[in-house]
Amino acid sequence: MLFGKTILITGVASGIGARAAELAGQMGADVIGVDVREPSSGINSFIKGDISTAAGVEEIARQLPNRIDALANVAGLSGNTGVAATLAVNFYGLRALSEAVAPRLREGGAIVNVASIAGYGWRANLERAKTLTGIEGFPDVAALANEHGLKNEEGYPLSKELLLLWTMRAARQPLFKDRGIRVNAVSPGPVETPILKQFRAVLGDARVDSDITRVGRAGTSADIAPAILFLCSDGARWINGANLPVDGGLEASINADVFGF
Repeated sequence: MLFGKTILITGVASGIGARAAELAGQMGADVIGVDVREPSSGINSFIKGDISTAAGVEEIARQLPNRIDALANVAGLSGNTGVAATLAVNFYGLRALSEAVAPRLREGGAIVNVASIAGYGWRANLERAKTLTGIEGFPDVAALANEHGLKNEEGYPLSKELLLLWTMRAARQPLFKDRGIRVNAVSPGPVETPILKQFRAVLGDARVDSDITRVGRAGTSADIAPAILFLCSDGARWINGANLPVDGGLEASINADVFGF
């Protein structure tokens, strides 16, 4: 279902992005990779780029071909660089790239956002999430964080809360909907990637270990990549605005605790 398709994947230098690019290539797709670092493995085409600024997004978009079948937004920060940098990459830069790529996506194409179980709290923080996702364009994120009193330790979960809310919004927005472009999310649980140590520093060992204990083991990049590529494929042509937990049952376990069943 990916053979002959062109897939744009961000964050291809390591972790989930690297495995998604490798697997997409094995399935016959032409991969365009984007990262701030050069990947160690061969990719059909690579763009060294940074989505943390509007100018960086524009430069990436300028180098893209006229027709792309899917965009996989995998690049992200763990939160250890502070709330402004984390929001800039994990949400505002991701959204800006998606909007810039939209005209190049074929009708019936797909966007897949890698969110996280850390974004589970979007419902409890709905009003804040609505306000921050409602800001159009690429804002001055440092000023925004200061204006709303956002704390550094909130950066990662907040960025994923915004991403999940925006995924549902984007699925209904004319920019995507009018051309049949599907917008979905994948939410991994704890995954053994190079930045897991950073997550431990940001979220705390107790939180990470508790999540892993609930489901028996941490995930791997190989657990997550197939779900991303499925949502990129025509096999998911009737899935839109959805969030797919790929977490070994972690969200189900948390739901059971929260809702008491």
